[in-house]
Amino acid sequence: MYALSVPVFDRYLGNLMNILDKAAAHAAERKIDDTVFTSMRIYPDMFPFTRQIFIAADFAKGACARLAGVEVPKYEDTEKTFAELKARCQKTRDFLATLKPEQFEGSEKRIISITIGGTPTEFVGLPYLIGYAFPNFYFHATTAYDLLRHGGVPLGKRDFVAG
Repeated sequence: MYALSVPVFDRYLGNLMNILDKAAAHAAERKIDDTVFTSMRIYPDMFPFTRQIFIAADFAKGACARLAGVEVPKYEDTEKTFAELKARCQKTRDFLATLKPEQFEGSEKRIISITIGGTPTEFVGLPYLIGYAFPNFYFHATTAYDLLRHGGVPLGKRDFVAG
């Protein structure tokens, strides 16, 4: 379970950090304030770019913490710039680096209890990871990528899946 979770989340958080660097360079080159990009959304009722990064990082740290049986770190959700969002991704990667494979032993069968939309919900570890945590992480990471691409940042598939 460790091998299925921590290295995967770490890799894609690193890719998000590289994407954030490209976005920052693009904005600086065009003399566009970061917050023009970080407040972007495709449609008025969706979360803005910053929230996409918040949620992606939250799924990475939350899933791994729950599977490891440790407390989920809490973040304030105050980041507004590319540098601050990159630091949030790094903080999440730093947390993941504290986790050890032995903490995940038996977690494929561990009961994971979370609240979704105000409703207490229980999952079994492996289905939680592959059927809930990963899809949500990838959805928000992909949405962040798409927002930047829509905003003209020169990104490609390799930026998202590079390893």
